[in-house]
Amino acid sequence: MHGLAAFELVLGLLALVVALHWCALKLRLPPATALLIGGGALAFIPALPAISLDPELALVLFLPPLLMDGAYYTALGRFRRHLPGILSLAVGAVIFTTLAVGIVTHWLVPQLPWAACFALGAIVSPPDAISARAVLKGVPLPRRLAALLEGESLLNDATGLILFRFAVAATLSGTFHAGEAVRSFALVSIGGVLVGLGVAAIWVFVVRRLRDRMLVVITTTSLGWAAYLAGEAFHVSGVIATVVAGLALGWYQHVILSADVRLVGNSVWQITVFILEALVFILIGFSLRGVVERIGGIQAVPASMIYAVLGVVLTVTLARFVWIFASEGVLKAARLAGVKRARPLGWRQATILGWAGMRGVVTLAVPLTLPIDMPGRDLMLVSAFAAIFATVVVQGSSLGWLIRRIRPVDQDPPAKMDMPAAETAMARARMAVIEVVAYGPDGTLIHPKLLKEHQRRMEFMERYAEDAATTMENLRPHLDAILAGIAGARQELIRIHRAGLIEDEVLHELERDLDVEQMGVTFQRGE
Repeated sequence: MHGLAAFELVLGLLALVVALHWCALKLRLPPATALLIGGGALAFIPALPAISLDPELALVLFLPPLLMDGAYYTALGRFRRHLPGILSLAVGAVIFTTLAVGIVTHWLVPQLPWAACFALGAIVSPPDAISARAVLKGVPLPRRLAALLEGESLLNDATGLILFRFAVAATLSGTFHAGEAVRSFALVSIGGVLVGLGVAAIWVFVVRRLRDRMLVVITTTSLGWAAYLAGEAFHVSGVIATVVAGLALGWYQHVILSADVRLVGNSVWQITVFILEALVFILIGFSLRGVVERIGGIQAVPASMIYAVLGVVLTVTLARFVWIFASEGVLKAARLAGVKRARPLGWRQATILGWAGMRGVVTLAVPLTLPIDMPGRDLMLVSAFAAIFATVVVQGSSLGWLIRRIRPVDQDPPAKMDMPAAETAMARARMAVIEVVAYGPDGTLIHPKLLKEHQRRMEFMERYAEDAATTMENLRPHLDAILAGIAGARQELIRIHRAGLIEDEVLHELERDLDVEQMGVTFQRGE
């Protein structure tokens, strides 16, 4: 495919993303489901060119920025607090699912070597960060459950990739040493943490010395790729390096990045993440055509492979429930034994946690890297796509319905301060500064309007802290009037620009001021 055709294809895919996303919103489906089904259906249109997804490029292009996005918005305090549960899912559940799938596969396909069976298990065992984020976006969850799912989606890809490499090496070499595997697992994981911290430290050093806003945005946007490639270059976990760098970025950005950089950077980042997430599922759907062609067409699939694929998909689903409810049993027993830190989730949250195990880009890209002479390669390719399709379409589409039916209760104690209390504390701090700077060295009031304005704001915040709902209800007509005024100013600004009375530079400057003012009022309305 020459350059122009590739560019036209990218534009066509973007148009397809918009159309399928719009359909998903109209049909009230998770966008990931519509994109996956739409891409899979369109892939078999004869007039369309075949799209091959290079597995190494897919991992490097899509995984780091989307992992970075998840880590950036992760609540670090909850992440640390629930780290044992996160590791239980990201490491324990992935290893358990790998073993379960390997055993079931060997039972259904006895001629397949054990190591190859476990390689298949490693392919389908890790739930995908991108799929989880895409499906859970906008779904209200208890804080502990959200922390577990977010943390698991950040770390489990690393476990699956490491297990996969061990299993493939054992299959091709015919030897496996458990002690060496455990030692290598620990070294790769710890090395990933160190590389992630190192890359984050370099980012902090560089950004503090950059003065150009665009350079800071570009440097920050590239951090995920830099951490992933650095981890891979040092032969440690690029996934863990990316997650650690993302957590560091989320922690330090408040004190390192300026307000204008955050405004511009967040806008760029949100569009980038939206496009990458959408393209992932479109390309996964299109990859179905390549998978079918590799095995010689649907008619070439033997009945034994169909049974094996169904067995793999069922095992993947059931193994997650078995691990989660077995862990619940252990926590309940520990609680009865007097261990106060043992806090079971309860059957409602455990059920949702078990059903939220969507697979995605890693499960698809990894088997495409398999050597041609790998035993069971066709079975692995078909099983990978079947696991993605079943979990994203079936589980992803029904997850919101399940949450509404089960109605999980948030058992985590709330923070000591809610939003109104935090805003009031900020207003008090601002008022304390204004009361000082409003007066000159000789005690003369030199900023009376500023002081009066902040006194009114402080009085409002005190009322807001006492009764937030009533105060906001009374404030909305005032905010609507301000928005109407902004709209009138914007209309006049465009009129005088169209009349040739001001230059484009003046238009952009004043329009930016109106945009910032409108954003502030919109945020006050809670939109």
